[in-house]
Amino acid sequence: MTQSHLRTIEQRLLWLSHWMIHHANHIRPKVDGIKVGGHQASSASMVSMMTALYFSALRPEDRVAVKPHASPIFHAMHYLMGNMPREKMENFRGFGGVQSYPSRTKDVDDVDFSTGSVGLGVAITSFASIIQDYVTAKTWGADVPKGRMIALMGDAELDEGNVYECLQEGWKHDLRNTWWIIDYNRQSLDGVVREGLWERVEKIFDAFGWDVVRVKYGALQRAAFLEPGGETLQQWIDACPNDLYSALTYQGGAVWRERLMEDLGDQGDVSALIDGRDDTELAALMENLGGNCVETMAETFASIDHDRPTCFLAYTIKGWGTPIAGHKDNHGGLMTKAQMGEWQQHMGVPEGQEWEPMATVADPEALTRFLGEVPFFAAGPRRFNDAHLQVPKIGLQSDREISTQMAFGKILDDLAKGSSDIAQRIVTMSPDVTGTTGLGPWVNRRGLFARTEQPDMFKERKIPSTAKWEFSPEGQHVELGIAEMNLFLALGAAGLSHSLFGKRLIPVGTVYDPFVNRGLDALNYACYQDARFMIVGTPSGVTLAPEGGAHQSVGTPLIGMSQDGLAAFEPAFVDELAVIMEWAFDYLQKDGSGDPDERTWLRDETGGSVYLRLTTNPIEQPGTRNDDAFRQGAIDGAYWLRPPGPNCEVILAYQGAVAPDVIRAAGLIGAARRDVGVLAVTSADRLNAGWTAAQRARAHGQRDAISHIERLLAMVSRDAKMITVIDGHPATLAWMGAVVGHETVPLGVEHFGQTGTIGDLYRHFGIDTASIVEKVNGLTFGAKVPVHGPLG
Repeated sequence: MTQSHLRTIEQRLLWLSHWMIHHANHIRPKVDGIKVGGHQASSASMVSMMTALYFSALRPEDRVAVKPHASPIFHAMHYLMGNMPREKMENFRGFGGVQSYPSRTKDVDDVDFSTGSVGLGVAITSFASIIQDYVTAKTWGADVPKGRMIALMGDAELDEGNVYECLQEGWKHDLRNTWWIIDYNRQSLDGVVREGLWERVEKIFDAFGWDVVRVKYGALQRAAFLEPGGETLQQWIDACPNDLYSALTYQGGAVWRERLMEDLGDQGDVSALIDGRDDTELAALMENLGGNCVETMAETFASIDHDRPTCFLAYTIKGWGTPIAGHKDNHGGLMTKAQMGEWQQHMGVPEGQEWEPMATVADPEALTRFLGEVPFFAAGPRRFNDAHLQVPKIGLQSDREISTQMAFGKILDDLAKGSSDIAQRIVTMSPDVTGTTGLGPWVNRRGLFARTEQPDMFKERKIPSTAKWEFSPEGQHVELGIAEMNLFLALGAAGLSHSLFGKRLIPVGTVYDPFVNRGLDALNYACYQDARFMIVGTPSGVTLAPEGGAHQSVGTPLIGMSQDGLAAFEPAFVDELAVIMEWAFDYLQKDGSGDPDERTWLRDETGGSVYLRLTTNPIEQPGTRNDDAFRQGAIDGAYWLRPPGPNCEVILAYQGAVAPDVIRAAGLIGAARRDVGVLAVTSADRLNAGWTAAQRARAHGQRDAISHIERLLAMVSRDAKMITVIDGHPATLAWMGAVVGHETVPLGVEHFGQTGTIGDLYRHFGIDTASIVEKVNGLTFGAKVPVHGPLG
């Protein structure tokens, strides 16, 4: 009975998914005059394995990343289960309708992992499994049931490099409880997959300790192989090229018969096997590959009785069960209206019942009872949460020269000494730059994570070292290889722990700031899922001067400004960093909704992730500052380090490590220019976001909406000139001139640097004290300011 129900569900999902796509492209009124799309063929190839997986194999604690192009099957499944309203389905790929690809944040059904950027949804499942091991190894997470982290992927996704990067990381961390199910339909967008790919796939997975299960033949084929002549038929199938198999599938049973008889001739038994089936039955037999047989897939999943990582190589027909099955153009192709009409008759769906979940079902009551008892769905929605962790007071001040990178390490070290809830839940990670990005003290106190204990051999042999590399299940640092894509995928998985496993983590990752770019796709992917983490890019700018242009970052401040879901900061002083980190640990946990804060017009109540751009350049600190204006300004994005006077002629606005040069320049020009103001910007991102949000609010009738940057600059005459300075791309701050209308000269770094001292490079790029003074002189009339003086 179970197999019968699975076959019924399979056919229902096949129809509903394809009708949804057809409706969006051929029935719903066209607005833009372009194809809506929806990948009918890519959905069809996965319908059997998804039916077997969700309605037979899965448990509530399992998590699945669905192949992006199989999203219509996923949505149809939730519609069948009553978890998706019809109006959402009718508006597929429309505004407010179900998304093109499964989205945790924009779909209403129970999406575990967003997918869409090919390969990333696959790789994140391995990191989610590692994070699950991390959580369950802790006393506070021991009650979490271990589930399987499962990726449904197309064979073309094996072209993505991040898939292989994460395989190596999984091997190093003794990966468990991970399934990857490959839709091996051997067709991609632009062609047919090369012959013999399966052999390479099996060797790669085997090398990294995975079990590989090849699912090539369906139940009909396996039964036929037992008949007289069946062995010969199997040999023909195994030898048939991928493109020929696809072409014959599209042409149908009569052509199958012609080609088989042509190749095999009259061989008695095998001829009788073929002749014993009419054209329809023969086509069904030849298209009954393992991945298109729900019975075979259910049996295969049920046969796995261990927790080793497993790759299922499931052979399928792209477009299986539809009129476009096998055609080389079917990836983005759609059934025509005529084809859909014929297929509707073939599927037995009465006209007017196209959206009816139980149309064509012989016994709706029996199927409804079966659906109500499916284990995976019985537990209801599987989105969890965890208590908000109280953030301890973070205070760090210094009278000596210190870099923000060193200050970051000291803040974490102070937390590591304590027993706060935040300290217990912080998990750090870094792509082979742990010691050089400030995490060393934290790791020495809190240890490295591994599923089994591994002693520090240098310590055991009494060899002096500043690093203590002891691995244990209690450790709180996950050491990663040098691949930045893996870092952001791991941060994304850890940043979803509260939702996936019901246990909140505070993930903190460090990376050389220029190499944020190398993991940018995965960073965007993590933010799109609303994962919560802190990423620290250090050292930044050209301050790692002797390393040259390859290790110097230019455009990362613009990434921080443009990346949705990420609040970017670049503090210059340690007290700013302490205030920001205290705020950030709370911000990472927020999940509220509602109107923006009318003080800044930022949606801080919704929370998000945080990016800190730090530097190794030690600078003199300003001394003790505890006033509320400074603290709030550091969080909101800016404050007046030197308030402008009533007759201000020049504003110097800076972000980050150039603070000393700007401060010296302000002292030099102060004798000749009246009431010079120095604006310390800690977050161009938050200033800009608040400014644009306030403008939108005013456009909607809230005329008194004023952003933080508008409030700060309102006290300065429009006739004043503005010089903006940053060790990064000058566009980061250049927009500030448009807030009130100040004439603005943006200074920054626009080109790759070279080796030298910081002073050399600051002079080369024109962001040193002398250059700032010269720019001011170029803007004003009257007496010139000397470029050297007692503060120069």
